[in-house]
Amino acid sequence: MKQSFLQQLAPLQARVRNQWRDSPAQQLWQVWLQELQAMLPANVRARLMPKVRVRLLDWPLPEALPPMTGERLILMLPASMVLAQPLQLPLAALRDLHSVVGFELDKYTPYPREQMQYVARVTGKGKTLAQVLLVAILRERLRPIIDSCREQGLSLYAVDARHANGERLNVDLLPADMKPAAAGSARLPRFLAVACGVLLLTCMVLWLDARTARVEAMQAHVDEQRSQVQAVQNLRRELNNTQGAARYLAQQKAAQPTTSSVLADLTGCLGADTWVEQLEIADGGSVSITGQSAKASALIGRMKDCRTLSDAQFQGIIQPDAQTGKERFSLRAQLRKETANAP
Repeated sequence: MKQSFLQQLAPLQARVRNQWRDSPAQQLWQVWLQELQAMLPANVRARLMPKVRVRLLDWPLPEALPPMTGERLILMLPASMVLAQPLQLPLAALRDLHSVVGFELDKYTPYPREQMQYVARVTGKGKTLAQVLLVAILRERLRPIIDSCREQGLSLYAVDARHANGERLNVDLLPADMKPAAAGSARLPRFLAVACGVLLLTCMVLWLDARTARVEAMQAHVDEQRSQVQAVQNLRRELNNTQGAARYLAQQKAAQPTTSSVLADLTGCLGADTWVEQLEIADGGSVSITGQSAKASALIGRMKDCRTLSDAQFQGIIQPDAQTGKERFSLRAQLRKETANAP
């Protein structure tokens, strides 16, 4: 069941691997990793990414193998055991190169695609076509070779092949279900991935914190503006009240006769034998008059002719003054209300 699932998953893995290997993103990732590695101290870099030597083993294996510990073993198959066919495919085929190459297998081998272990590597790109190297081998020939290596205690990292001139084809024919688990060399990429995740999370938290601080500052600014608006409204309300009071006082003042008109009126009403010693006009229109007159008892009748005063009444009693021979009096009256436009 597991082997069947891995066989079904192999085309997808190969397609993703080919697209990633030939993409600009992968090159950028490698450059970025190298820059990050260079920034690490030497002891940390050696601990996280220990150097792993690669050893090429040509098939068939020699009878006496030297000790191999901590090395990546790549089995090199001779050119006679594999099919190495250069192809020219449209650039659109690179989106699903493994499947496209699988359909091209029947042109170069009589075996069905299910019995072949094959890989495809892009060797060049033109404007419309891509140069692809197809490398294939029968699985029934590859399996015994891998099993023989395992019997000798060899853990293969990859299975490559040689060209007719002896050069490496730089492919990996090792089935996905036989690949070794990730070794310590993968520690650094995982560490960098975790570090990137932590940095990304930190940036998000800092961004949220800055945004929260900005919102709080804006809220404080809005509250300050609201307080200023409230203060302005209070001042406007007080101003309106003050203006209303001023208008009321002005109306009250305009409705009352002036002091000069009251004095002129009193001069005519009281007569030549009376003089005023003290005159007080209160805010409510109450008038207090104190003075001396030859006939003080007749003053109430005289004041009925005053245009500015009304309701004249004596306060206290009339007393004679021995020095002047006149009668001292004190009376209270009320100013008459009149319109502001009255003459």
